[in-house]
Amino acid sequence: MQIEETGRVVVDSAMKVHSALGPGLLESAYRACLAHELTLRGLAVSQEKPLPILYEGVEISVGYRIDLLVEENVVVELKAVERLMPIHMAQLLSYLKLSGCKLGFIINFNVPHLKDGIKRVVNGL
Repeated sequence: MQIEETGRVVVDSAMKVHSALGPGLLESAYRACLAHELTLRGLAVSQEKPLPILYEGVEISVGYRIDLLVEENVVVELKAVERLMPIHMAQLLSYLKLSGCKLGFIINFNVPHLKDGIKRVVNGL
């Protein structure tokens, strides 16, 4: 599956999860349900994928984790917050750089309409 198609499936799946659950739950609930939905749609999904930092040729594990890594090429960071902040975008950009992935999403489920909670980011590497 091409990366753009994977991205479309991620967004469609998130919309389905949000429609079923609505806002107000913990991020972990949305993560588990979205991972389940993506798996049902035939995509490979890793939850809480460790992301080490490469510093001077050495991998250093400092506790960073990608919420969902879809098809090994799309980073999905989930939030359940009142509003997205610049630090959330910085986090996603860092994860894209560290992972080498080109496409990522921040999805904030704590909104009345999920279309208002999705930010798509492309990393130019």
